[in-house]
Amino acid sequence: MLKISNSVQIPSNELQFDAIRAQGAGGQNVNKVSTAVHLRFDISESSLPQSYKDKLLAFPDQRISNDGIIIIKAQKYRSQDKNRDDALQRLLQLIKKATFVQKTRKPTKPSRNSQKRRMDSKNKHGKLKSLRKRIDY
Repeated sequence: MLKISNSVQIPSNELQFDAIRAQGAGGQNVNKVSTAVHLRFDISESSLPQSYKDKLLAFPDQRISNDGIIIIKAQKYRSQDKNRDDALQRLLQLIKKATFVQKTRKPTKPSRNSQKRRMDSKNKHGKLKSLRKRIDY
């Protein structure tokens, strides 16, 4: 069970894990043991709310295929369990990033006092510049 928020969870039966051989250096362990993990998650077949599904399908990410399947390859660690946990965390981050709603900006006005201070500093700076001018006799 992957908990996304207090009300939204993904059951374990909707997540498909495939053990594959990891790439790169690692010696005999890499050649013998399948430690890397492919996580597949079908967005349209999941029990997520429709708003989550729509946002995920519209999210521009290379891990989401055109068929609406999220594929995450985890091979950071040398053990399959750690790679499985890493893949779940990355799926969680992807879902949270796709469903994040930006707060709407409330336009504010500068206060009267701040406007007065700004104008006073502008006048003071202007007077200082006028004192730098050449004196005409």
